[in-house]
Amino acid sequence: MALTLSSLQQIAAFDFDAVIDVRAPSEFAEDHLPGAINLPVLDDAERARVGTIYKQQSPFLARKVGAALVAKNAARHLEGPLADLPGGWRPLIYCWRGGQRSGSFASILAQVGWRVELVEGGYKAWRRLVVEEVQDRPVSAPVVVLDGNTGSAKTEILTRLAGHGLQIIDLEGLANHRGSLFGDREGGQPSQKAFEGRLAMALAMLDPGRPLVVEAESSRIGNLSIPKQLWATMCAAPRVRIAAPLAARADYLSRAYADVTTDQARLADVINRLRALHPADTIADWLRLAETGAFRALATGLMDAHYDPRYEKHRSRFTPEREAVVEATSLAPDALDPLATRIAAAVRDLAGNG
Repeated sequence: MALTLSSLQQIAAFDFDAVIDVRAPSEFAEDHLPGAINLPVLDDAERARVGTIYKQQSPFLARKVGAALVAKNAARHLEGPLADLPGGWRPLIYCWRGGQRSGSFASILAQVGWRVELVEGGYKAWRRLVVEEVQDRPVSAPVVVLDGNTGSAKTEILTRLAGHGLQIIDLEGLANHRGSLFGDREGGQPSQKAFEGRLAMALAMLDPGRPLVVEAESSRIGNLSIPKQLWATMCAAPRVRIAAPLAARADYLSRAYADVTTDQARLADVINRLRALHPADTIADWLRLAETGAFRALATGLMDAHYDPRYEKHRSRFTPEREAVVEATSLAPDALDPLATRIAAAVRDLAGNG
């Protein structure tokens, strides 16, 4: 099977019963095709052993040792995760470049009677498509950036915009990070390659006729970089900015970051990372507020002294083609749907689809 953007969409739509990555666990952990499972025919140690034999002894011996290991691991998979699968099961299999590892495993599965397909070019073909999509192709849909200072409920509003017929890409969701010092999420961030793969799939499935909304970000989300093509598009795109008072934003943050505020050690650690940027007495005050559970006051202080000045400085670097400001007096749960309705109207105006 030759990979194209349309075929990747088919993979995402589960046209195959399983997508199997037979590479070593460390290769799989760094990145893999969407929805793939890892059934390695050589684990990391075995792969290193075969490679050493190839370089230091002979290619023939390396192939013989490798074949024995592949057969042993294939038998383990057949007796384990593949044991109860029916005759009509249809897997798509790949390795690094569509060579011996995937070919050997596919041959064994085909002998069982399953209809097996291989990814031509393997993972390298997938990665090439990802790079083309995120680095070389312009974003196909008109982009509008959803802006607003920390605590403006941008991510929650973004998810609601999909219900108004707008396309969204949740960059923080793809990066598994909330885009701030307090932004760590359970499970940690994916690798840069995996993040770009998720983004490529989202970009490939856009409808060019409908506006796309993304949240305003810096060029990095946690440890991950937004690809330059998308970043340049975001910098030049029209913006809808949520303007909410500090008190409303402090209330919102107290709710939205409950997972952080309930972990005293984590909260103190993040505050201590700000020592190089703020006076010692300010840090001490924030630590005291965290320790006493005064989270609304802590959020107010952090936004007033740290986040808001940095947002304004960051925002001043951009000269968006157009900007609409949507006032929000409240960010309480029952206020978010009406706010999303007004923002959706502003997005359509800016995108020329009103």
